[in-house]
Amino acid sequence: MVKWNRTARMEEIDSPQAQKKSHITTIVCLLFILFGMFNGEVKGQNYSPEKEDVRVGPPKPPLGKRWVMNPDFSDEFNGTELDTTKWLDHHPTWIGREPGLFMKSQVSVADGYLQLKGEKMARDTVIKAYGKEMTFSIAGAAVVSKKKTQFGYFETRVKAAATTMSTTFWFSTVGNFKGPNDCDAYGLEWDIHESVGRTGDFSGDYFASGMHSNSHFWYTDCEGERHDRRAAQVRFEDDEVTSENFHVYGGWWRNESTASYYYDHREPKHQKFYDKVKEKPFDQPMYMRLVSETYPFPWIALPDEEELSDPSKNVVYYDWVRAYTLEDISKEVAHQPLEKQLQIYEESVIFDTVAINVKNTLNIEVPISYKANESRQLVLEIYDNDDNKIATDKVKLLPGYGHFRHNLQMDNTLHMRGEYRLLAKLQYINEEDKTILDRNNLILKLK
Repeated sequence: MVKWNRTARMEEIDSPQAQKKSHITTIVCLLFILFGMFNGEVKGQNYSPEKEDVRVGPPKPPLGKRWVMNPDFSDEFNGTELDTTKWLDHHPTWIGREPGLFMKSQVSVADGYLQLKGEKMARDTVIKAYGKEMTFSIAGAAVVSKKKTQFGYFETRVKAAATTMSTTFWFSTVGNFKGPNDCDAYGLEWDIHESVGRTGDFSGDYFASGMHSNSHFWYTDCEGERHDRRAAQVRFEDDEVTSENFHVYGGWWRNESTASYYYDHREPKHQKFYDKVKEKPFDQPMYMRLVSETYPFPWIALPDEEELSDPSKNVVYYDWVRAYTLEDISKEVAHQPLEKQLQIYEESVIFDTVAINVKNTLNIEVPISYKANESRQLVLEIYDNDDNKIATDKVKLLPGYGHFRHNLQMDNTLHMRGEYRLLAKLQYINEEDKTILDRNNLILKLK
């Protein structure tokens, strides 16, 4: 599997025959495009996660805030080995679910991907753990963050293995925390996405398509009994099996009580955490986990030897994982870009509406959103009905995705009722460079 330009397109080339097939496919596509032109439309413009490096990014931030990338939980996996400053190549507190054992040998970074491979072991392995003997026959994989985090937006672009081993993106705590009754305890688990990569004759067959999000409040009561207290599952339906294409799975851990989930370009779905034991349950930082494991049988069928021995089926490909934290709109943050050449955002200035009503004052408040990969300058110009420029203002924007209200300071009040035009231009900080990175207009309706 070879990954081309990360900001353009990505294709898989498995063999000379596949390359030949690719050339034939290109010719066929060109014929379809020509046919579409003659019919007044161009075919094939729908979103295709396999054919482009989708940069979904975080949702619109709250007013007065901006999203800033958190490099401790972000990785493009462009090297030749796992970045050990950020990640463990194993799960430090869990060896895996029988019969799948997490093994460091199954974790690799190559061709621009984190790769987790599932394979049949040459012989069964018996391990004494958790007070019992456990037998393992399948090699799985886990990558875990070295640091823990609390709140923020997290997303990954991943293609599942075409087996019944899991492809997951989740967070959890380590150990227990004192519960509200002093004699009880709890732990947390937040599953942004869990899936398998093929269908089959098993009750968990639906896990092979779409997106599945869960949150677990692991509660140990005062009698020492452990309970899995879950919120209602959030699901996005899809006809396509998760191993067919790459998809982007995102989760916004908003606060101690709620989360929102994002699947490709769809509208978000929301979840309230289980709060019958603790009013604000998700109040502890958690570790990020990228895992390929075996699920409980018979809910999910165990992977067979044939699929585990097929390299075109037995690998999970994580293209990237990205994390963002909310910061105040004007707060300088020491975070450095993940990679100098990585442009997370399509830089832009955004208005949510065509026009707003304003009062005839020396101070006009305007809501503005923006996306910027580096510090930028926003030039604001007001034009009257005759298109004469009557006011100018400038704002320094810090890197990230921001949402704020700006007070336009006017030298004179607008002297007549009617409509004025606000032109916003996103530019470099260097005033000698007049390049306009993006522009947008907002109509000001004077009351």
